[in-house]
Amino acid sequence: MAFFGLLAGILTAIGPSLPVQATTTERVVTNRYSGLAIEGFDPVAYFTDAAATQGRPEFEAAESGVVWRFRNEGNRASFVAHPEIYGPQFGGYDPTDLVRGVTCAGNPRFWAVVGNRLYLFNREHSRDTFAADPARFLKEAAARWPELEESLAQ
Repeated sequence: MAFFGLLAGILTAIGPSLPVQATTTERVVTNRYSGLAIEGFDPVAYFTDAAATQGRPEFEAAESGVVWRFRNEGNRASFVAHPEIYGPQFGGYDPTDLVRGVTCAGNPRFWAVVGNRLYLFNREHSRDTFAADPARFLKEAAARWPELEESLAQ
């Protein structure tokens, strides 16, 4: 019994330093070596700063083994409150490739915010192609995404 009391005391003492939990609804592009979502870029900064900005290790949130990084506490709090808004759509996979029926991880340096949602692209040309007709790409990518997302889990 004393062991459990000691363990509870330790967990209470370190609890505040543990990452805040966030929820997402899609499989997210994650670096398999670091465990970082979207290579450690701050997903909220795309909206607030209109820039691809690296997050910092002291501002993290974790969900199902995926670690998100943020440049400050305010961005982390915004993401935790609304991950469905700030997280990249299609889990960070390039929507132009989804239309072709393949999953290619988006590069956080090639991005667009359309309809208040973040999209990542694997190359600059893909982003530019998407920008020419985002409504068509989003409709077709959304139709293909459920099947492609299912194949990612296998």
